[in-house]
Amino acid sequence: MSQQNLESLDVEAIREEFPILEREFDGEQVVYLDNAATTQTPDPVVDAMSDYYREYNANVHRGIHHLSQEASIAYEEAHDRVADFIGAAGREEIIFTKNTTEAENLVAYAWGLNELGPDDEIVLTEMEHHASLVTWQQIGKQTGADVEYIRVTEDGRLDMDHARELITDDTAMLSAVHVSNTLGTVNPVSELVDIAHEHDALAFIDGAQAVPNRPVDVDAIDADFYAFSGHKMAGPTGIGALYGKQELLEEMQPYLYGGGMIRKVTFEDSTWDELPWKFEPGTPQIAEAVGLVAAIDWLEEIGMDRVQAHEEEITRYAYEQLTAEPDVEIYGPEPGSERAGLVGFNVEGVHAHDLASIMNDHTVAIRAGDHCTQPLHDKLGVAASARASFYVYNTKDEVDKLVAAIDDARQLFA
Repeated sequence: MSQQNLESLDVEAIREEFPILEREFDGEQVVYLDNAATTQTPDPVVDAMSDYYREYNANVHRGIHHLSQEASIAYEEAHDRVADFIGAAGREEIIFTKNTTEAENLVAYAWGLNELGPDDEIVLTEMEHHASLVTWQQIGKQTGADVEYIRVTEDGRLDMDHARELITDDTAMLSAVHVSNTLGTVNPVSELVDIAHEHDALAFIDGAQAVPNRPVDVDAIDADFYAFSGHKMAGPTGIGALYGKQELLEEMQPYLYGGGMIRKVTFEDSTWDELPWKFEPGTPQIAEAVGLVAAIDWLEEIGMDRVQAHEEEITRYAYEQLTAEPDVEIYGPEPGSERAGLVGFNVEGVHAHDLASIMNDHTVAIRAGDHCTQPLHDKLGVAASARASFYVYNTKDEVDKLVAAIDDARQLFA
């Protein structure tokens, strides 16, 4: 991305589509730097969901009346839109879930419980979010499969030599995060998938922190499963998506049961509907699917390359400013192609939770804690860390306010 194209991104115009960014507390305008947890939602997404409720609110696949038909078409086409956005072959490969966590559980229970046994291994990474780590850990306990972890190096990258040692012919599933929500590390997921496939193992990639801020092509990555959440990409809460290769989804049994996912039911047995409805029982997230499509449209109008370039620019600036502070320790790799738009850090002598509280006094919203990566924090030797995470509407001025608040925290705890 050239500097000229980067400068053409009108951040102020983008910010106008987020009224929440104009909110003030005690006379201070909010600085929202908690985007790795949840991004804010632009007006076009809110409007699209409002239009659904005002104009064609009805259940899908249930009725022949006009409203149901309109809702059904919108919901079905949402699968097509998501498939196109991430490079899937079609709607059959897109299952709507509540979030990335539910997508992990869907595969773990629908595939893992049936396919794994005591002779199998599950390989994760030490930087996994609990959504992946806890899910596969518990599946391992239920099936007897061993769970192994690819080491994280001191500079916050995956030890790929260790990955090649761990992934063997006994490996049945590799589950790896595309972008670490604590370190910001962008992992070489295509290489990991290739290693897994060389040993006839399947690969699940957690894309919760990748799809929102960079172009993602699941066909090029060649993952067997890939998941992400709407609320981290300017979309609504309560909806996520699981991509799965069609042949695998066809073989898998449903993980939840009920109306909407059946073909025929008798008192003795049931058969399942075609993909993707086979894995979407009950009344689905119709309004949320409409909102997710609006978010995708909004992001693509900006351009995912430009979203990534802006986020990397803000992250680089934040990294430079924080690195200049002698008592600030930053976790993860240096800015560049291997780091996404967040900075995890600690200030010497100031607990992360205290820092977040002082930030809040300055109306700067960051996240503090273990970020659902307790084992990784244990490895780092810290109980918690602070995290500033950026999105397309953040500015360098907001980073300056973050640094100023750190200075105040330092003085309070001196």
